[in-house]
Amino acid sequence: MRTPGRIRTAGRPRTAVPGRVRAVAAVALLSAALAVAGCGSSNPSSTGSAPTGGASAGSVPKGSGPVNVLYAGSLVDLMEKQIGPAFTTATGYKFTGFSAGSTALATQIKGKVHPGDVFISASPTVNTSLEGAANGNWVSWYATYASSPLVIGYNAGSKFAADLKSKPWYQVVTEPGFKLGTTDPATDPKGKLAAQAMTTAATSENLPALKAVAANKSTVFPEETLVGRLQSGQLDAGFFYSSEAVAANIPTVPVTGQDLKATYTVTVLNQAPDQAGAEAFVGYLLGPDGLKVLKQDGFNLVTPPTVTGSGVPASLSGVLSGQ
Repeated sequence: MRTPGRIRTAGRPRTAVPGRVRAVAAVALLSAALAVAGCGSSNPSSTGSAPTGGASAGSVPKGSGPVNVLYAGSLVDLMEKQIGPAFTTATGYKFTGFSAGSTALATQIKGKVHPGDVFISASPTVNTSLEGAANGNWVSWYATYASSPLVIGYNAGSKFAADLKSKPWYQVVTEPGFKLGTTDPATDPKGKLAAQAMTTAATSENLPALKAVAANKSTVFPEETLVGRLQSGQLDAGFFYSSEAVAANIPTVPVTGQDLKATYTVTVLNQAPDQAGAEAFVGYLLGPDGLKVLKQDGFNLVTPPTVTGSGVPASLSGVLSGQ
């Protein structure tokens, strides 16, 4: 490397004048600065772009702007009070949630009623209604990450609370004056499971009154309002998943004799307005911090998550493999 203070001409050295010394030094400094900048340009941006390669389970991409998460109504407390705010604090993205029955959400996604980045369902089969060209190609893969059993959640102040703790649930819900809450089987997997629980018990226990309760449309409410109705005393009890009952501090009794449960899945929608933000949310939900909250709320985790379909973003390979 040539000494900045010397300029060689025809193999004979001569002393450089001060102005030329300064010029050569400036060029050298500029070249060094550009070289350093060039070395750093290969790093991914921290303003919302998806990380390159497979991110580890502990990495938390940073960004900004809203991430629209369309999620099953049984997850209201989890998303709005726990995961959503924590995701925003950890990443800088703004969590924006919308909840409804999983089947209803799928219908709204296909109808472009609500633009979404992430879709969380309480039943894997709902995803199939969003797959393929005939359904708009909204979903090409999904990860099954947790399950939660169906239970009877009750208001501790209800006059029927003692009976629920001492008698079979299928007898108590048919008692005169009992106010039961469930969701629509046509729009929500939990409503379908609740109807199955009642009709099965009605047959096995020979309880025509229970079959009548199952067919009574006055017990049907929007899933996202069921917790609030129970807590306010509008209902004596309702069908919930154990995880949502834990998150909302609702006492429960088991749906004895039956093995009915929600199976939760998550995916990044193919037409997500913010692909990077969507990937960051899924990475957080299935990363160490998100899994810690899920465990606290009593979810039965699928470890590692089971992936169905193809086209999983490279940035999620770490959390989906449990690494």
